[in-house]
Amino acid sequence: MTPEPWLRGPLENVNPLVAPVLRALEQAREDLETHCARVTDEDVLATPLGFHLRHIAGSLDRLTTYLKGGELTEAQFAFLHSEKDAGGTRQELLARIAAAMEHASQAVQALDPELLTSPRTVGRKHLPTTVIGIAIHLAEHTQRHVGQTITICNFITR
Repeated sequence: MTPEPWLRGPLENVNPLVAPVLRALEQAREDLETHCARVTDEDVLATPLGFHLRHIAGSLDRLTTYLKGGELTEAQFAFLHSEKDAGGTRQELLARIAAAMEHASQAVQALDPELLTSPRTVGRKHLPTTVIGIAIHLAEHTQRHVGQTITICNFITR
């Protein structure tokens, strides 16, 4: 049996201060693949599962933008406001998450370790945080919604 990602050793050419973020995203991806394989498109539409899948993709995208020091686009705001609306097949939503995770992982890998404590702001109110603060939140927020997704999948398929 393969150990969980955080027990697979260091990541080559990745700063050890940000590697745990990448391992958390890897764990999230694997957990989603395992648990969402058992649900149908109808399950995604008929339960809060669809919201969580849309929200994981959207929040990863938004947090990655903030991580890079950017501001959200109108398209990102539109997606945020549509996350509660039903839509998308299981496969479409998982593909959107995979793309957002890849984009986030690339951004985390590209972080200059000297800039981890650099200031960043989040949202229209420009709430203060740091680069490492956003990176860690990116991982823990994703894990939070993956946990909720697992619970819903287990309830649906029991």
